[in-house]
Amino acid sequence: MNEHLSSIFNLYGIFSIVFFVCAFYCMMATKNLIRAIIGLELLTKAVTLFIVVAGHISNQMALAQSLAISVIIIEVIVVPLSAGLILGIFRKNNSLGIDKIRNLRG
Repeated sequence: MNEHLSSIFNLYGIFSIVFFVCAFYCMMATKNLIRAIIGLELLTKAVTLFIVVAGHISNQMALAQSLAISVIIIEVIVVPLSAGLILGIFRKNNSLGIDKIRNLRG
């Protein structure tokens, strides 16, 4: 049973790495700011999953849980702040394209 549980967590680890790569691609390949925030959100979820899986594999769940909580707290601060900045950019330019940010230079 322990070997079966270990193989399941190895699959979760592989899934979190693939999820991280997909989220990073989503964040870097888009020119829409909302999609970039969604990619950032997915990226932090992948990191949180990987931290929990690594903590379980290394038998240090207390440390993994505290790091996961820290990532979640940082995410709760960063996402609304970036959404507010995007809202300001949208009000100024009526567009969510990254190329329109260059027009904001004063």
